[in-house]
This record gives sequence, structure tokens and C-alpha cells, in this order.
Amino acid sequence: MTVAAVLLAYAAGAGTAGARLLGRARRPARAPLLAIITYLAAAWSVVAAAGLAGLTLAVHATALGGGLSQLIGACVLRLRDAYATPGGAAAAGLGLTLAAAVAARAVVTAVTHLRAVRRHALRHAQTARLAGHPDAALGAVLVDHDRPAAYCVAGPHPTVILTTAALRALDPGQVEAVLAHERAHLASHHHRLLAAARIGRQILPFLPLMRDADTQITRLVEMHADDAATADRDTRPLATALVVLAAAGPTPGLAAAATDAAQRITRLLRPAEPLGRARRQLLRAGAAALALTPVLLALTPAIVALALGRVPAA
Repeated sequence: MTVAAVLLAYAAGAGTAGARLLGRARRPARAPLLAIITYLAAAWSVVAAAGLAGLTLAVHATALGGGLSQLIGACVLRLRDAYATPGGAAAAGLGLTLAAAVAARAVVTAVTHLRAVRRHALRHAQTARLAGHPDAALGAVLVDHDRPAAYCVAGPHPTVILTTAALRALDPGQVEAVLAHERAHLASHHHRLLAAARIGRQILPFLPLMRDADTQITRLVEMHADDAATADRDTRPLATALVVLAAAGPTPGLAAAATDAAQRITRLLRPAEPLGRARRQLLRAGAAALALTPVLLALTPAIVALALGRVPAA
């Protein structure tokens, strides 16, 4: 019961205060990919904590040992006291209900979201190819439209789409920079990172962390694509192209997701000092700690029992 309460407290605390703490970080723009990983680790650790809270209530009442080997059955029996729930069958039933609800919502949400995204991406790519024409020199589908726009569609048929207005408004260097940015989205599989953030938000939409993770990761993937596109070239063509595209305003059905273009432009023109190796390692360790915290909390009784020698060797 105590472990379940701690896990629920962690989920509630991280889901609320975590949004403010991560929002105060000053270095996301200096290491966008690490910031994305940290947000995802924090958000999904909340989901994991909620599900594990139910399992720690119910594990003593389940028949896990029934169809398993004698060794695993013996381990379950030895850990029975460590995971015992004073509330008895009622608490175990509540735990199973909570764990099943979290797992079912996660699975249904993920399947529904991924199917919808795949279907939309397939339809969008097919429509763009029908409405426009592939340009081998550009490596993109050119669509006749009166507003400059460039974006990509991931999925079964990854496609970079450029409008004729963008081709007229941008010089060759800027066009290449924009296309490199869109290819970076596809090469880095940013759509998967966005899907993970959006699925997490749909599972627990009432928690600020889940909403912020979705918003921030949408912004950070653009920065990461900027970095990949300008890794070995001048940043000014891409910055100038962003000014042109941002000035044109959003085009319904064609414009990519809204992002803070001004911040991206400033970042490209005045790049910050990259994070040092030590700070990167610290961020990686922090993300790993966030991901592992719910599991370690759930295993605390077993760890304590083993440390105290209360679980004899099989």
C-alpha cells in the first residue's frame, strides 16, 4: 500500500511540478535532442508510475505463480510478504483495475493515434503527388500554390513537399537549406518522437507535464532539424528562408506545425555555445533516472527484502 501511494504521489508531483521545473531549464535550445528525450522520459515515467501503482497493490492477489516454473513461483511466494496489501481483496481489486485502466488506455490511445496519423500521412502524400509533380533535382514534390511553404510528410511514403511560391521566393541556397531541414525531420524520425509525446498527452490530458511535453517537443524537433540541416553549412540561408516563410503566414492544409520562428531565426544567427561533454552526460543520466524511477520505486520492497536477507536463495 505504501509503495502504491508513493508511486501515485510521484505521478501527481511529476505531472504537475515537472512541467514548471523542465520549463525553467535554460539549455534545451543548446541540446534539443537531449531535451526531447528528457521530456519524453519524464512524461512516460508518470504513465508508468500510475500503472505500477496498481500492480503493487494487486501483485499479492494474482495467480502469477500458477502457470510459471517452480523457481518463479517460489520467488513470488518469497516476495509475497514484502508486497502484502493490508486492504486485502478490495485493495487488490482496486490495484488491478487501476493497472488495467492505465494499460488499456495507453494501448487503445497508441493504436488509435498511430493508425490515424498513418492514414492521414498516406492520404496527404498521395494527394500531394497527384496535385504536384516529383522534381528529381530538388528531391521533393513541387505543388502549385500561391503561398511559400515547405514541409514533409512521414509515414509509408516519406515525402518532402515544396510549393511553387516558395521556389520563386527563395534563392537556390535557401531552397537547399529548407529541403535539408525537411529531410532532417524524416531522417531523424521526428514523427515518432511527436507521436510519443501526443500519445502521452492523450493518456493523461489533465496533467500539465503531458501538455507541456507535447508543446515543447513540437518546438524542439524543429530546432533539432535546424541543427542537422546546418551542421556542415552556413546557417544564414536557412534563417533567411525562415523569415520569408514566416512572413507569408500559415497556409491551411499546407503549412507545417506552428513553431516559434523568431526564436529559431535568432538561434540560427546567434548560435549558443554547445553543451560540454560533462553536461551532456549529466542530462543523459537525468533522463535515465526519470525513466527508471517508477520501476525502482515499485521494486523497493523486493530490494529491501533482499538487502535484509529475507529472501533466501532458491
